[in-house]
Amino acid sequence: MAKPKKQPRPKAVTPKGFRDYFGEEVTQRTEMLRTIAGVYHRYGFDALESSAVETVEALGKFLPDVDRPNEGVFAWQEFDENDKGDWMALRYDLTAPLARVYAQHRNDLPTPYRRYAMGPVWRNEKPGPGRYRQFYQCDADTVGTASMAADAEICAMLSDTLETVGIPRGDYLVRVNNRKVLNGLVKDMFSSESDASEELVAGILRTADKFDKVGVEGVKQLLTKGREDASGAFIEGLYLTSLQADRVIEFLLAKADTDEETLRNLRAVVGGSPEGSEGVAELESISELLKAQGYGGDQISIDPSVVRGLGYYTGPVYEAELTFDIFDEKGRKRQFGSVAGGGRYDDLVKRFTGQEVPATGVSIGVDRLLAALREKGRISAQAKGPVVVTVMDRDRMADYQAMVAELRNAGIRAEVYLGNPKNFGNQLKYADKRNSPIAVIEGGDEKANGIVQIKDLILGAKIAESATLEEWKERPSQFEVPRGDLVAKVREILDNQD
Repeated sequence: MAKPKKQPRPKAVTPKGFRDYFGEEVTQRTEMLRTIAGVYHRYGFDALESSAVETVEALGKFLPDVDRPNEGVFAWQEFDENDKGDWMALRYDLTAPLARVYAQHRNDLPTPYRRYAMGPVWRNEKPGPGRYRQFYQCDADTVGTASMAADAEICAMLSDTLETVGIPRGDYLVRVNNRKVLNGLVKDMFSSESDASEELVAGILRTADKFDKVGVEGVKQLLTKGREDASGAFIEGLYLTSLQADRVIEFLLAKADTDEETLRNLRAVVGGSPEGSEGVAELESISELLKAQGYGGDQISIDPSVVRGLGYYTGPVYEAELTFDIFDEKGRKRQFGSVAGGGRYDDLVKRFTGQEVPATGVSIGVDRLLAALREKGRISAQAKGPVVVTVMDRDRMADYQAMVAELRNAGIRAEVYLGNPKNFGNQLKYADKRNSPIAVIEGGDEKANGIVQIKDLILGAKIAESATLEEWKERPSQFEVPRGDLVAKVREILDNQD
Protein backbone atom coordinates (compact mmCIF):
# COMPACT_ATOMS: atom_id res chain seq x y z
CA MET A 1 0.00 0.00 0.00
CA ALA A 2 1.42 3.35 -1.07
CA LYS A 3 2.23 5.85 1.64
CA PRO A 4 -0.19 8.78 1.72
CA LYS A 5 1.40 11.92 0.34
CA LYS A 6 2.53 14.33 2.99
CA GLN A 7 0.59 17.56 2.85
CA PRO A 8 3.04 20.39 2.09
CA ARG A 9 3.21 23.14 4.65
CA PRO A 10 1.69 26.46 3.57
CA LYS A 11 4.17 29.26 2.93
CA ALA A 12 4.08 31.97 5.59
CA VAL A 13 4.16 34.90 3.15
CA THR A 14 1.95 37.96 2.75
CA PRO A 15 -0.04 37.86 -0.54
CA LYS A 16 1.49 39.99 -3.28
CA GLY A 17 0.38 43.61 -3.02
CA PHE A 18 -0.70 43.33 0.62
CA ARG A 19 1.07 43.98 3.92
CA ASP A 20 0.69 43.44 7.65
CA TYR A 21 0.36 46.32 10.11
CA PHE A 22 1.78 45.97 13.61
CA GLY A 23 1.20 47.60 17.00
CA GLU A 24 2.23 51.22 16.73
CA GLU A 25 1.22 51.60 13.07
CA VAL A 26 -2.31 50.51 13.93
CA THR A 27 -2.40 52.73 17.01
CA GLN A 28 -1.19 55.77 15.06
CA ARG A 29 -3.74 55.21 12.32
CA THR A 30 -6.55 54.78 14.85
CA GLU A 31 -5.56 57.99 16.63
CA MET A 32 -5.35 59.94 13.36
CA LEU A 33 -8.75 58.67 12.21
CA ARG A 34 -10.21 59.68 15.58
CA THR A 35 -8.78 63.20 15.11
CA ILE A 36 -10.13 63.47 11.55
CA ALA A 37 -13.53 62.18 12.66
CA GLY A 38 -13.58 64.95 15.27
CA VAL A 39 -13.18 67.60 12.54
CA TYR A 40 -15.84 65.99 10.34
CA HIS A 41 -18.22 65.72 13.29
CA ARG A 42 -17.65 69.39 14.10
CA TYR A 43 -18.79 70.22 10.57
CA GLY A 44 -22.04 68.32 11.11
CA PHE A 45 -21.20 65.09 9.24
CA ASP A 46 -22.55 61.74 10.49
CA ALA A 47 -20.64 58.45 10.45
CA LEU A 48 -21.61 55.69 8.01
CA GLU A 49 -20.23 52.16 7.91
CA SER A 50 -21.32 50.30 4.78
CA SER A 51 -20.55 46.79 3.57
CA ALA A 52 -17.07 46.00 2.28
CA VAL A 53 -18.73 43.94 -0.46
CA GLU A 54 -20.98 45.34 -3.19
CA THR A 55 -22.43 43.88 -6.36
CA VAL A 56 -20.28 44.64 -9.41
CA GLU A 57 -23.38 46.22 -10.95
CA ALA A 58 -23.69 48.64 -8.01
CA LEU A 59 -20.00 49.54 -8.06
CA GLY A 60 -20.16 50.47 -11.74
CA LYS A 61 -17.29 51.04 -14.15
CA PHE A 62 -15.66 54.02 -12.54
CA LEU A 63 -12.29 52.60 -11.60
CA PRO A 64 -9.22 54.78 -12.10
CA ASP A 65 -7.83 52.09 -14.40
CA VAL A 66 -10.12 53.04 -17.30
CA ASP A 67 -8.41 50.68 -19.75
CA ARG A 68 -9.67 47.64 -17.85
CA PRO A 69 -12.58 48.76 -15.65
CA ASN A 70 -13.87 45.24 -14.94
CA GLU A 71 -10.46 43.85 -14.03
CA GLY A 72 -9.55 46.37 -11.34
CA VAL A 73 -11.68 44.77 -8.61
CA PHE A 74 -11.49 41.57 -6.59
CA ALA A 75 -14.69 39.89 -7.77
CA TRP A 76 -16.45 36.51 -7.68
CA GLN A 77 -19.80 35.14 -8.79
CA GLU A 78 -22.44 33.94 -6.38
CA PHE A 79 -24.20 30.77 -7.52
CA ASP A 80 -27.95 30.22 -7.22
CA GLU A 81 -30.10 27.22 -8.14
CA ASN A 82 -29.44 27.91 -11.83
CA ASP A 83 -25.68 28.21 -11.24
CA LYS A 84 -25.93 31.86 -12.21
CA GLY A 85 -25.93 34.46 -9.46
CA ASP A 86 -24.79 38.03 -8.90
CA TRP A 87 -21.21 39.09 -9.37
CA MET A 88 -19.85 40.45 -6.08
CA ALA A 89 -16.72 42.54 -5.46
CA LEU A 90 -14.73 44.14 -2.67
CA ARG A 91 -15.31 47.91 -2.76
CA TYR A 92 -12.60 49.86 -4.58
CA ASP A 93 -13.48 53.18 -2.90
CA LEU A 94 -16.02 54.57 -0.42
CA THR A 95 -17.92 56.79 -2.86
CA ALA A 96 -19.58 54.18 -5.08
CA PRO A 97 -21.02 52.39 -1.99
CA LEU A 98 -22.36 55.75 -0.73
CA ALA A 99 -24.31 56.19 -3.99
CA ARG A 100 -25.94 52.79 -3.45
CA VAL A 101 -26.68 53.51 0.25
CA TYR A 102 -28.26 56.88 -0.52
CA ALA A 103 -30.37 55.50 -3.37
CA GLN A 104 -31.55 52.63 -1.14
CA HIS A 105 -32.32 54.67 2.00
CA ARG A 106 -33.03 58.15 0.57
CA ASN A 107 -36.57 58.27 1.97
CA ASP A 108 -35.21 57.83 5.50
CA LEU A 109 -32.20 60.16 5.21
CA PRO A 110 -32.15 63.95 5.55
CA THR A 111 -31.54 66.03 2.44
CA PRO A 112 -28.81 67.13 2.11
CA TYR A 113 -27.16 64.09 3.68
CA ARG A 114 -23.68 64.63 5.13
CA ARG A 115 -21.72 61.51 5.90
CA TYR A 116 -18.16 60.45 6.60
CA ALA A 117 -16.74 56.94 6.26
CA MET A 118 -13.39 55.36 7.08
CA GLY A 119 -12.05 51.93 6.22
CA PRO A 120 -10.06 49.70 3.88
CA VAL A 121 -10.65 49.51 0.12
CA TRP A 122 -9.26 47.01 -2.38
CA ARG A 123 -7.99 47.43 -5.94
CA ASN A 124 -6.77 44.58 -8.12
CA GLU A 125 -3.96 46.63 -9.63
CA LYS A 126 -0.29 45.93 -10.21
CA PRO A 127 1.47 46.60 -6.88
CA GLY A 128 4.64 48.66 -6.64
CA PRO A 129 6.81 50.45 -4.07
CA GLY A 130 4.41 52.02 -1.56
CA ARG A 131 1.43 50.96 -3.70
CA TYR A 132 -0.71 48.24 -2.16
CA ARG A 133 -3.87 46.44 -3.20
CA GLN A 134 -5.47 47.14 0.18
CA PHE A 135 -5.30 50.60 1.73
CA TYR A 136 -7.31 52.89 3.99
CA GLN A 137 -9.46 55.81 2.88
CA CYS A 138 -11.20 58.47 4.91
CA ASP A 139 -14.10 60.16 3.09
CA ALA A 140 -16.59 62.95 3.69
CA ASP A 141 -19.46 63.68 1.29
CA THR A 142 -22.56 65.84 0.99
CA VAL A 143 -25.39 64.35 -1.09
CA GLY A 144 -28.48 66.22 -2.25
CA THR A 145 -27.41 69.84 -2.88
CA ALA A 146 -26.06 71.56 -6.00
CA SER A 147 -24.92 74.61 -4.02
CA MET A 148 -21.26 75.55 -4.44
CA ALA A 149 -21.33 76.22 -0.67
CA ALA A 150 -21.11 72.42 -0.22
CA ASP A 151 -17.92 72.29 -2.32
CA ALA A 152 -16.44 75.29 -0.51
CA GLU A 153 -17.25 73.61 2.81
CA ILE A 154 -15.47 70.40 1.76
CA CYS A 155 -12.36 72.42 0.85
CA ALA A 156 -12.47 74.32 4.16
CA MET A 157 -12.93 71.10 6.10
CA LEU A 158 -9.99 69.51 4.27
CA SER A 159 -7.79 72.49 5.17
CA ASP A 160 -8.89 72.31 8.83
CA THR A 161 -8.28 68.55 8.90
CA LEU A 162 -4.71 68.82 7.65
CA GLU A 163 -3.87 71.51 10.19
CA THR A 164 -5.57 69.60 13.03
CA VAL A 165 -3.62 66.38 12.41
CA GLY A 166 -0.32 68.30 12.37
CA ILE A 167 0.39 69.66 8.86
CA PRO A 168 0.99 73.39 9.45
CA ARG A 169 -0.18 76.20 7.21
CA GLY A 170 2.44 76.70 4.53
CA ASP A 171 3.20 72.97 4.24
CA TYR A 172 0.07 72.14 2.22
CA LEU A 173 -2.20 73.60 -0.45
CA VAL A 174 -5.74 72.60 -1.39
CA ARG A 175 -5.97 73.16 -5.14
CA VAL A 176 -9.39 73.57 -6.79
CA ASN A 177 -10.50 73.27 -10.43
CA ASN A 178 -13.72 72.50 -12.34
CA ARG A 179 -14.25 69.71 -14.89
CA LYS A 180 -16.81 71.86 -16.71
CA VAL A 181 -14.10 74.34 -17.70
CA LEU A 182 -11.99 71.75 -19.51
CA ASN A 183 -15.05 69.91 -20.87
CA GLY A 184 -16.38 73.17 -22.31
CA LEU A 185 -12.99 74.08 -23.75
CA VAL A 186 -12.59 70.68 -25.43
CA LYS A 187 -16.06 70.80 -27.00
CA ASP A 188 -15.43 74.36 -28.18
CA MET A 189 -12.29 73.17 -29.99
CA PHE A 190 -14.26 71.05 -32.45
CA SER A 191 -16.55 72.21 -35.23
CA SER A 192 -19.30 69.74 -34.35
CA GLU A 193 -20.46 67.82 -31.27
CA SER A 194 -19.85 64.50 -33.05
CA ASP A 195 -16.15 65.30 -33.49
CA ALA A 196 -15.74 65.64 -29.70
CA SER A 197 -16.67 62.04 -28.86
CA GLU A 198 -16.99 60.96 -25.24
CA GLU A 199 -13.94 58.75 -25.69
CA LEU A 200 -11.84 61.62 -27.07
CA VAL A 201 -12.91 64.01 -24.30
CA ALA A 202 -12.02 61.34 -21.71
CA GLY A 203 -8.64 60.87 -23.42
CA ILE A 204 -7.89 64.60 -23.27
CA LEU A 205 -8.86 64.68 -19.59
CA ARG A 206 -6.56 61.75 -18.82
CA THR A 207 -3.72 63.40 -20.70
CA ALA A 208 -4.22 66.72 -18.91
CA ASP A 209 -4.11 64.81 -15.61
CA LYS A 210 -0.49 63.84 -16.45
CA PHE A 211 0.62 67.48 -16.57
CA ASP A 212 2.44 67.33 -13.21
CA LYS A 213 4.37 64.21 -14.31
CA VAL A 214 5.33 64.96 -17.92
CA GLY A 215 5.16 68.77 -18.12
CA VAL A 216 4.09 71.03 -20.98
CA GLU A 217 6.06 69.32 -23.74
CA GLY A 218 5.02 65.83 -22.60
CA VAL A 219 1.32 66.75 -22.55
CA LYS A 220 1.59 68.37 -25.99
CA GLN A 221 3.21 65.24 -27.43
CA LEU A 222 0.50 63.02 -25.92
CA LEU A 223 -2.22 65.29 -27.29
CA THR A 224 -0.74 65.17 -30.80
CA LYS A 225 1.56 62.47 -32.22
CA GLY A 226 2.55 60.62 -29.03
CA ARG A 227 5.80 60.25 -27.10
CA GLU A 228 8.33 57.80 -25.75
CA ASP A 229 8.19 57.21 -22.00
CA ALA A 230 11.23 56.79 -19.72
CA SER A 231 11.49 53.08 -20.62
CA GLY A 232 11.60 53.82 -24.35
CA ALA A 233 8.09 52.52 -25.03
CA PHE A 234 6.02 54.61 -27.43
CA ILE A 235 2.67 55.96 -26.17
CA GLU A 236 0.15 56.68 -28.90
CA GLY A 237 -1.06 60.28 -29.07
CA LEU A 238 -4.60 61.63 -29.54
CA TYR A 239 -3.70 63.32 -32.86
CA LEU A 240 -5.16 66.72 -32.04
CA THR A 241 -3.94 69.59 -34.17
CA SER A 242 -1.13 71.74 -32.78
CA LEU A 243 -3.63 74.60 -32.36
CA GLN A 244 -6.01 72.41 -30.37
CA ALA A 245 -3.19 71.11 -28.18
CA ASP A 246 -2.06 74.68 -27.52
CA ARG A 247 -5.53 75.57 -26.20
CA VAL A 248 -5.37 72.71 -23.70
CA ILE A 249 -1.87 73.82 -22.64
CA GLU A 250 -3.13 77.41 -22.31
CA PHE A 251 -5.82 76.13 -19.96
CA LEU A 252 -3.32 74.17 -17.84
CA LEU A 253 -1.06 77.25 -17.58
CA ALA A 254 -3.83 79.68 -16.62
CA LYS A 255 -2.76 79.60 -12.96
CA ALA A 256 -1.75 83.09 -11.69
CA ASP A 257 -0.69 84.62 -8.37
CA THR A 258 -4.27 85.28 -7.21
CA ASP A 259 -7.62 83.56 -7.75
CA GLU A 260 -8.95 86.71 -9.41
CA GLU A 261 -6.19 86.65 -12.05
CA THR A 262 -6.57 82.89 -12.58
CA LEU A 263 -10.33 83.23 -13.11
CA ARG A 264 -9.74 86.08 -15.55
CA ASN A 265 -7.33 83.87 -17.54
CA LEU A 266 -9.82 81.01 -17.55
CA ARG A 267 -12.60 83.21 -18.89
CA ALA A 268 -10.34 84.13 -21.80
CA VAL A 269 -9.43 80.48 -22.44
CA VAL A 270 -12.99 79.06 -22.55
CA GLY A 271 -14.17 81.74 -24.99
CA GLY A 272 -17.84 81.36 -25.79
CA SER A 273 -18.35 77.89 -24.30
CA PRO A 274 -21.50 77.91 -22.10
CA GLU A 275 -20.32 74.88 -20.10
CA GLY A 276 -16.85 76.34 -19.64
CA SER A 277 -18.26 79.70 -18.54
CA GLU A 278 -20.53 77.93 -16.04
CA GLY A 279 -17.50 76.14 -14.61
CA VAL A 280 -15.59 79.42 -14.19
CA ALA A 281 -18.60 80.99 -12.44
CA GLU A 282 -18.75 78.04 -10.02
CA LEU A 283 -15.05 78.43 -9.23
CA GLU A 284 -15.59 82.13 -8.59
CA SER A 285 -18.41 81.32 -6.17
CA ILE A 286 -16.24 78.80 -4.28
CA SER A 287 -13.38 81.31 -4.05
CA GLU A 288 -15.64 84.04 -2.66
CA LEU A 289 -17.20 81.69 -0.09
CA LEU A 290 -13.80 80.56 1.15
CA LYS A 291 -12.53 84.12 1.46
CA ALA A 292 -15.63 85.03 3.48
CA GLN A 293 -14.65 82.29 5.96
CA GLY A 294 -11.10 83.62 6.25
CA TYR A 295 -9.19 81.07 4.16
CA GLY A 296 -6.20 82.51 2.32
CA GLY A 297 -4.59 81.70 -1.00
CA ASP A 298 -1.78 79.92 0.84
CA GLN A 299 -4.37 77.39 2.10
CA ILE A 300 -6.85 76.97 -0.79
CA SER A 301 -6.26 78.14 -4.35
CA ILE A 302 -7.83 77.87 -7.82
CA ASP A 303 -5.50 75.77 -10.02
CA PRO A 304 -6.47 74.63 -13.57
CA SER A 305 -3.81 71.90 -13.61
CA VAL A 306 -5.90 69.79 -11.18
CA VAL A 307 -7.92 67.36 -13.30
CA ARG A 308 -8.38 64.16 -11.22
CA GLY A 309 -8.43 60.82 -13.02
CA LEU A 310 -11.78 59.30 -12.01
CA GLY A 311 -14.45 59.43 -14.68
CA TYR A 312 -17.41 60.24 -12.44
CA TYR A 313 -16.52 63.87 -11.60
CA THR A 314 -18.91 66.39 -13.15
CA GLY A 315 -17.93 69.79 -11.71
CA PRO A 316 -15.49 71.16 -9.11
CA VAL A 317 -12.52 68.91 -8.30
CA TYR A 318 -9.96 69.40 -5.54
CA GLU A 319 -6.67 67.97 -4.40
CA ALA A 320 -4.63 68.51 -1.24
CA GLU A 321 -0.92 68.61 -1.92
CA LEU A 322 1.84 68.68 0.69
CA THR A 323 4.43 71.21 -0.41
CA PHE A 324 7.40 70.44 1.83
CA ASP A 325 10.49 68.67 0.46
CA ILE A 326 11.53 65.10 1.21
CA PHE A 327 14.36 62.94 -0.13
CA ASP A 328 13.67 59.76 -2.09
CA GLU A 329 15.58 56.48 -1.79
CA LYS A 330 18.25 57.84 -4.17
CA GLY A 331 18.75 61.01 -2.13
CA ARG A 332 16.97 63.25 -4.63
CA LYS A 333 14.91 66.16 -3.29
CA ARG A 334 11.23 66.13 -4.23
CA GLN A 335 7.90 67.33 -2.86
CA PHE A 336 5.75 64.93 -0.88
CA GLY A 337 2.74 65.35 -3.20
CA SER A 338 -0.97 64.64 -2.95
CA VAL A 339 -2.63 63.13 0.15
CA ALA A 340 -6.32 63.80 -0.63
CA GLY A 341 -8.63 64.49 -3.52
CA GLY A 342 -12.26 64.65 -4.50
CA GLY A 343 -14.91 66.57 -6.36
CA ARG A 344 -18.51 66.83 -7.47
CA TYR A 345 -20.22 63.76 -8.94
CA ASP A 346 -23.82 64.66 -9.79
CA ASP A 347 -24.52 61.55 -11.93
CA LEU A 348 -23.47 58.73 -9.61
CA VAL A 349 -26.72 58.28 -7.66
CA LYS A 350 -28.68 58.78 -10.90
CA ARG A 351 -27.54 55.32 -12.00
CA PHE A 352 -29.85 53.87 -9.34
CA THR A 353 -32.74 56.33 -9.26
CA GLY A 354 -32.93 57.68 -12.81
CA GLN A 355 -33.00 61.18 -11.32
CA GLU A 356 -30.02 63.48 -10.94
CA VAL A 357 -28.90 63.75 -7.33
CA PRO A 358 -26.09 66.30 -6.81
CA ALA A 359 -23.21 65.21 -4.57
CA THR A 360 -19.69 66.27 -3.67
CA GLY A 361 -16.98 64.86 -1.44
CA VAL A 362 -13.33 64.25 -0.63
CA SER A 363 -11.17 61.22 0.15
CA ILE A 364 -7.99 61.29 2.27
CA GLY A 365 -5.28 58.69 1.69
CA VAL A 366 -4.67 57.62 5.28
CA ASP A 367 -1.36 55.81 4.80
CA ARG A 368 0.16 58.69 2.82
CA LEU A 369 -0.97 61.21 5.41
CA LEU A 370 0.58 59.11 8.18
CA ALA A 371 3.83 58.94 6.20
CA ALA A 372 3.74 62.74 5.85
CA LEU A 373 3.30 63.19 9.60
CA ARG A 374 6.30 60.96 10.22
CA GLU A 375 8.34 63.02 7.74
CA LYS A 376 7.40 66.17 9.65
CA GLY A 377 8.30 64.55 12.98
CA ARG A 378 4.71 64.94 14.22
CA ILE A 379 4.59 61.26 15.14
CA SER A 380 7.48 58.88 15.76
CA ALA A 381 7.96 55.62 13.92
CA GLN A 382 8.22 53.83 17.25
CA ALA A 383 6.30 54.91 20.35
CA LYS A 384 6.82 53.83 23.95
CA GLY A 385 5.75 50.36 24.92
CA PRO A 386 4.26 49.34 28.27
CA VAL A 387 5.95 49.47 31.67
CA VAL A 388 7.19 45.92 32.31
CA VAL A 389 6.91 44.43 35.80
CA THR A 390 9.63 41.77 35.95
CA VAL A 391 9.23 38.43 37.71
CA MET A 392 11.95 37.55 40.23
CA ASP A 393 10.01 34.77 41.96
CA ARG A 394 7.37 32.88 39.99
CA ASP A 395 5.64 31.87 43.23
CA ARG A 396 4.83 35.53 43.90
CA MET A 397 2.94 36.13 40.64
CA ALA A 398 0.00 37.52 42.63
CA ASP A 399 2.25 40.32 43.99
CA TYR A 400 3.35 41.26 40.48
CA GLN A 401 -0.19 41.18 39.16
CA ALA A 402 -1.21 43.50 42.02
CA MET A 403 1.52 45.96 40.97
CA VAL A 404 0.47 45.95 37.34
CA ALA A 405 -3.18 46.39 38.33
CA GLU A 406 -2.28 49.52 40.35
CA LEU A 407 -0.41 50.96 37.35
CA ARG A 408 -3.26 50.19 34.94
CA ASN A 409 -5.86 51.63 37.32
CA ALA A 410 -3.81 54.83 37.34
CA GLY A 411 -4.03 54.98 33.54
CA ILE A 412 -0.48 53.73 32.92
CA ARG A 413 0.07 51.10 30.24
CA ALA A 414 1.72 48.11 31.93
CA GLU A 415 2.21 44.35 31.78
CA VAL A 416 3.76 41.53 33.80
CA TYR A 417 6.50 39.51 32.07
CA LEU A 418 4.88 36.17 31.23
CA GLY A 419 7.82 34.34 29.68
CA ASN A 420 10.32 32.09 31.47
CA PRO A 421 11.58 34.25 34.37
CA LYS A 422 14.69 32.15 35.02
CA ASN A 423 17.06 34.49 33.13
CA PHE A 424 16.60 38.10 34.26
CA GLY A 425 18.65 39.38 31.31
CA ASN A 426 16.07 37.93 28.94
CA GLN A 427 13.38 39.92 30.74
CA LEU A 428 15.27 43.17 30.11
CA LYS A 429 15.86 42.14 26.48
CA TYR A 430 12.11 41.59 26.18
CA ALA A 431 11.45 45.06 27.65
CA ASP A 432 13.93 46.54 25.16
CA LYS A 433 12.21 44.79 22.24
CA ARG A 434 8.87 46.18 23.45
CA ASN A 435 10.47 49.66 23.61
CA SER A 436 9.39 49.78 27.26
CA PRO A 437 10.18 53.02 29.12
CA ILE A 438 10.46 51.43 32.58
CA ALA A 439 11.11 48.06 34.21
CA VAL A 440 9.88 47.38 37.75
CA ILE A 441 11.92 44.95 39.89
CA GLU A 442 10.95 43.37 43.20
CA GLY A 443 13.04 40.45 44.42
CA GLY A 444 12.86 38.71 47.80
CA ASP A 445 15.02 41.32 49.57
CA GLU A 446 12.99 44.23 48.15
CA LYS A 447 9.78 42.49 49.23
CA ALA A 448 11.10 42.01 52.79
CA ASN A 449 12.15 45.69 52.99
CA GLY A 450 8.92 47.07 51.45
CA ILE A 451 10.65 48.64 48.47
CA VAL A 452 10.80 48.26 44.67
CA GLN A 453 13.51 49.03 42.13
CA ILE A 454 12.39 51.15 39.16
CA LYS A 455 14.67 51.15 36.13
CA ASP A 456 14.43 54.07 33.67
CA LEU A 457 15.21 52.21 30.45
CA ILE A 458 15.12 55.29 28.20
CA LEU A 459 17.57 57.26 30.35
CA GLY A 460 19.73 54.17 30.81
CA ALA A 461 20.04 53.72 27.06
CA LYS A 462 20.99 57.38 26.60
CA ILE A 463 23.63 57.21 29.35
CA ALA A 464 25.07 54.00 27.90
CA GLU A 465 25.51 55.69 24.51
CA SER A 466 27.84 58.51 25.53
CA ALA A 467 28.21 59.04 29.28
CA THR A 468 31.51 58.96 31.17
CA LEU A 469 31.79 56.99 34.43
CA GLU A 470 31.33 60.19 36.43
CA GLU A 471 28.19 61.11 34.49
CA TRP A 472 26.90 57.58 34.99
CA LYS A 473 27.25 57.96 38.76
CA GLU A 474 25.67 61.42 38.76
CA ARG A 475 22.71 60.35 36.65
CA PRO A 476 21.52 56.97 37.90
CA SER A 477 18.88 55.31 35.79
CA GLN A 478 17.61 52.99 38.57
CA PHE A 479 15.68 54.18 41.61
CA GLU A 480 14.80 52.51 44.90
CA VAL A 481 11.45 53.69 46.28
CA PRO A 482 8.95 52.53 48.93
CA ARG A 483 6.43 50.04 47.53
CA GLY A 484 3.62 52.50 48.23
CA ASP A 485 5.27 55.12 45.96
CA LEU A 486 5.39 52.82 42.93
CA VAL A 487 2.71 54.58 40.88
CA ALA A 488 3.88 58.12 41.77
CA LYS A 489 7.51 57.40 40.83
CA VAL A 490 6.61 55.66 37.57
CA ARG A 491 4.43 58.61 36.60
CA GLU A 492 7.21 61.08 37.46
CA ILE A 493 9.72 59.20 35.28
CA LEU A 494 7.27 58.96 32.38
CA ASP A 495 6.57 62.71 32.61
CA ASN A 496 10.31 63.46 32.48
CA GLN A 497 10.74 61.22 29.45
CA ASP A 498 8.10 63.14 27.44
